[in-house]
Amino acid sequence: MAEADLEIVIRQIAKVQNKSLMAAVKKRRDQIMARAAKAKDKESRDQLRLMAKSTLLLGTAAVRRLQNSAEIAADAYVRAIRHAGEEAKKAAAAKPAKKKDGGKASGKKAAKGG
Repeated sequence: MAEADLEIVIRQIAKVQNKSLMAAVKKRRDQIMARAAKAKDKESRDQLRLMAKSTLLLGTAAVRRLQNSAEIAADAYVRAIRHAGEEAKKAAAAKPAKKKDGGKASGKKAAKGG
């Protein structure tokens, strides 16, 4: 169950990072829009508004990429843990077969000793 807990932790950390990154992007956009509002001429105001729009678009894209990376990492972790569990089951299933052979040999030794 610990593997599921770690998967959840990975996803929660990514969620927190995404929220903080999105807040930073919006803050930066607001700063640029404030400069656009103070601009003297129409050309510089339009240019600053375009910069603010681009900042928001690029920041949103970065947030999406970060979220996708976190989801991929969490899913890969779950797959790896599941695969390791299956390998452990296979190894455990192979060991009893060897013990049966060893049990016969130890039974012969016990018969000789008695």
